[in-house]
Amino acid sequence: MQIDRRKFVKQTAMTGAALIASTVVPDNLFAESEFERLTILHTNDVHSRLEPFPMDGSKNAGLGGVAARAELINKIRRETENVLLLDAGDIFQGTPYFNLYKGEPEIKAMSMMQYDAATMGNHDFDAGIENFATQIKHANFPILICNYNFTNTAMEYKFSPYKIYQKGKIKIGVFGVGIELKGLVAENLFDKTIYEEPIEKANQTADHLKKNNCDMIICLSHLGDKYQDNKVSDEILAKQCYDIDLIIGGHTHRFFDAPKVYRNRKGGDTVVNQVGWGGIQLGRLDYSFARTGKKKFFEAHSFVIGKKIRE
Repeated sequence: MQIDRRKFVKQTAMTGAALIASTVVPDNLFAESEFERLTILHTNDVHSRLEPFPMDGSKNAGLGGVAARAELINKIRRETENVLLLDAGDIFQGTPYFNLYKGEPEIKAMSMMQYDAATMGNHDFDAGIENFATQIKHANFPILICNYNFTNTAMEYKFSPYKIYQKGKIKIGVFGVGIELKGLVAENLFDKTIYEEPIEKANQTADHLKKNNCDMIICLSHLGDKYQDNKVSDEILAKQCYDIDLIIGGHTHRFFDAPKVYRNRKGGDTVVNQVGWGGIQLGRLDYSFARTGKKKFFEAHSFVIGKKIRE
């Protein structure tokens, strides 16, 4: 199925960029020649929301939609040199588009927006692992996940545990971790997929990326922000990791007012961010890299996508 981009543009209101949170270090902290910037844009739990929420008087009326998101992403790319666009899973399930087309237009839309990588959420198995493996043939970006063993499944050769990106002089390692599928997904849908302990696998993968001289390590996580019990979460991962600089989270549909910062096991900072669900927000995180290689997190925004108008 080809996505009718003009139709989406006509049906979507002009992008509204509402600044939700901002932590700023002045640009003159370093001389311009002494550092490079990296802009990370991210989504999670879009759930097949290709068009804006309907104008039905609800609190999300008019928000979201891939046309408005693409417009904002393109604007940022025109203004910023080094950009990574990432997604933390649950691409599928939630609108009739998925019921009818089983994820094809969702993946094609992400490819049109030039996503750099995504991980898998539990709802990405909703039409079966074979279906997901079929739909990602439309992707021009990799599916990254390090704690699902896909041996003898349809996904066996269609994913990577991690990928290394070069943006200017900045080397970034990105990997993904997924939630326990048993109890969330019918076993016939994930087939022979073996879930492996995410903190151990995340630390192993991050260590490998560190040894490959990555300046920054990003985890795309579908574990969830935090829980009342001891269930593994982004908060636990952040506190028990060694080398992860940023966790882009999903699953729990939390709209963070600002990123959370945790002290990791090396005594450094691990940042966690999540931008709700339904493509309502686009997260933006900006980092600066001095010549010494030291990162300086200096700005965080969440942009509301679309124009909220009540009928």
